[in-house]
Amino acid sequence: MMQRALFSRGALLAQQTSAALEGPLAARSAPVLLRQDRSMSSVTIPPPACMLRPLEVPLRYLFGPGPSNVPPRILAAGSRPIIGHLHPEMYEIMNDIKKGIQYAFQTENNMTIAMSGSGHAAMECAVFNTVEPGESVLIAINGIWGERVAEIAERMGANVQRMVKTPGGYFTNTEIEQAIKKHKPVLFFLTHGESSAGLCHPVDGIGDICRKHDCLFLVDTVASLGAAPIFMDKQNIDILYSGSQKALNAPPGTAPISFNDRACHKMFNRKTKPVSYLFDMTHLSNYWGCDGKPARVYHHTGPVSGFFALRESLAILAERRQTKQHSVFLVLRRKPFFICVLQDLRLPSVTTIAIPEGYDWREMLTYIMKHHHMEMTGGLGPSIGMVMRIGLMGYNCEKTNADMALHALADALKNCKKSKP
Repeated sequence: MMQRALFSRGALLAQQTSAALEGPLAARSAPVLLRQDRSMSSVTIPPPACMLRPLEVPLRYLFGPGPSNVPPRILAAGSRPIIGHLHPEMYEIMNDIKKGIQYAFQTENNMTIAMSGSGHAAMECAVFNTVEPGESVLIAINGIWGERVAEIAERMGANVQRMVKTPGGYFTNTEIEQAIKKHKPVLFFLTHGESSAGLCHPVDGIGDICRKHDCLFLVDTVASLGAAPIFMDKQNIDILYSGSQKALNAPPGTAPISFNDRACHKMFNRKTKPVSYLFDMTHLSNYWGCDGKPARVYHHTGPVSGFFALRESLAILAERRQTKQHSVFLVLRRKPFFICVLQDLRLPSVTTIAIPEGYDWREMLTYIMKHHHMEMTGGLGPSIGMVMRIGLMGYNCEKTNADMALHALADALKNCKKSKP
């Protein structure tokens, strides 16, 4: 068999060489082919054993803060044949995505796109494009996402001012206006769905305050879009972004974002270029057909399959907007679990419960994963060691799943060691 294989390979090479010799570049083609063959046979590092095995992925119940389980319809959309990222059919799909995001955000903003990347990509895009080095920005921090935006703004040279609350705390409109008056920022950031604390922050009136003081209002809805109401235009939000992998139920890797006219004026009249080429909205606005120019110019290769899946998730949202998150977790109010955020401020997609006294939360989560094939998580950033987080969003948002989560928690309480009585 080996001799036949070697003969076949040699015969193929001879045919290729003969064909090449018939052309005008015959003198160079034969040596090139021989060198290519020798280079292939000179590989000294063997293929890793793991790459010779088929891919295996376990089935898990993703009941954490994201990503969530993806429904079959969206998985099927993502598995469709790849087309070129600059094909007319791809532009049509991108146009559909734009309209779907406008519906999800409840906005008529023309400058509406999906970033190629996670929610962090949209987060950085928003800051990089609307803030210049030395300008003042005000960040509301009541969990990890405000901390992230503050660090991003500092890295690109902004003068960062912080408003800080303990995880789960919220800011009154009076506190926000006083801070804006004091620091005179060009941008104020607030997390609508603070998944590290399980808080859905009130937004009404804040956009009006920002307009009054000539400040852009930036809102993070990665954990809340599709689970809690948000109205970009009515609430005077200047920049809004989200992510694909939570209540939208698409795979991670795409991030909707929208800029209104006020944000666009600041963004396209800056003195310096944004620090990131990839996230420069001057280029991205053309790539997404938002700049009014007749032709779209290549900027980068977008995640084609990711856009297919995002388009389908937005279609599902348009068909039946999710409203049941508000009731599903009422089942988790049963003792002995204490929900850490007041009902009126609770993030529907992610519920934070206090770590049962005397238990090691890591041991509980490990037990739940091992015996129930179920992902739940601990706190994140400033909430580490304070809470456990359970997320049922979109496709996962069913009472039967809430019952499964409750059973798994109760089983962990029964079988995990308690450090003290």
